[in-house]
Amino acid sequence: MPVGTAFHERTLAFCESLSYREWSGYYTVSVYEMHHEHEYNAIRNSAALIDISPLFKYRVIGRDATKFVNRVIARDINKVAIDQVIYCCWCDPAGKVIDDGTITRLGENDYRWTAADPSLRWFRQNAFGLDVTIDDISEQVAALALQGPTSGRLLRTVTDAPIENLKYFRVTRGKIAGVPVDISRTGYTGDLGFEVWMPWPEAVEVWDALIAKGKAFDIHPAGMIALDVARIEAGLLLIEVDYISSKKALIESQKYSPFEIGLGKLVDLKKENFVGREALVREAKTGAKRALVGLEINWNEVETLYDKWKMAPQVPSMASRVAVPVFRRGRQVGKATSTTWSPTLKKMIALASVSRESSTPGTILSMEMTVEAVRHTVSARVVSLPFFNPPRKTAVPVI
Repeated sequence: MPVGTAFHERTLAFCESLSYREWSGYYTVSVYEMHHEHEYNAIRNSAALIDISPLFKYRVIGRDATKFVNRVIARDINKVAIDQVIYCCWCDPAGKVIDDGTITRLGENDYRWTAADPSLRWFRQNAFGLDVTIDDISEQVAALALQGPTSGRLLRTVTDAPIENLKYFRVTRGKIAGVPVDISRTGYTGDLGFEVWMPWPEAVEVWDALIAKGKAFDIHPAGMIALDVARIEAGLLLIEVDYISSKKALIESQKYSPFEIGLGKLVDLKKENFVGREALVREAKTGAKRALVGLEINWNEVETLYDKWKMAPQVPSMASRVAVPVFRRGRQVGKATSTTWSPTLKKMIALASVSRESSTPGTILSMEMTVEAVRHTVSARVVSLPFFNPPRKTAVPVI
């Protein structure tokens, strides 16, 4: 049975819908109100506060910590400075992705590592022979994502941390309501934003300070439904939806290499040996068989489908995580894994895994759509990811 996070007593008070879901053994809010509109708009237009405490979190320290990290991930940690954060993936020996997450370099041999799935056993297996300590700190560190255009100005009013010049994917330290916090210029929304990391027992004080000061910045607690729409617009992957961990895959076709899910830029084949390197070297020579792409669905065709039934077109009320076939000239070439209506772009969009030959931007494919229990197809154009990429996402925030 799930349990509450460090913020549960506060999120419960705000959650008018009482709509929760399970995330890694914790209760997490799906939507606070009866619809996620206000929460999504906060992400894109003001400030949204999202409880991300259920992420798995690990502390990696010791003389060989850097060597260990480089043994596991596909990126080169030696190129990462202290107080820098990186997004990375790690693979099995066949070069198939096990998971993806972030690593914050806190010191020369001191790292905080986040993951979507439990990874302690895999990490410790690959630490054999090294002087390194890997601790699961998931229940010791709570975390909030503060996302949106006004998030920087809000944060400035509550913390003494030097965030004025905090660059994208960097971390700094300070206090909020007297609680020591790490503040990273990161997020899962594709917008200007921060993630705040704090001791679990004192987390409520940080929440209260952000909510109190945030009223002037139109802050809204936001749940998973709003976050799902935002992350699709940003072209960000969700494990077990857009790809399956190789540890959980039942057949080979369910396993994906980094090159097949748009993470090729996270692979450094010139660095020292790491798990899966030999397989990835071979794949780099031949090219990946599949590619992650964005699809913009032809809305006129959607309207036409519904018009045949004398119905208004139905805009999905929330993002779909149900995979549907994608075709090219009548032959299936892949599947759309995450689909949503984008309120910002005013388009229906999807993340899709398709054959390499069908992945060129501008290619017209067709995607299955069911109307009144009848399966149809509508055309969809391949586009580059992300769909939404505002300059403020990576800019130094205006304080």
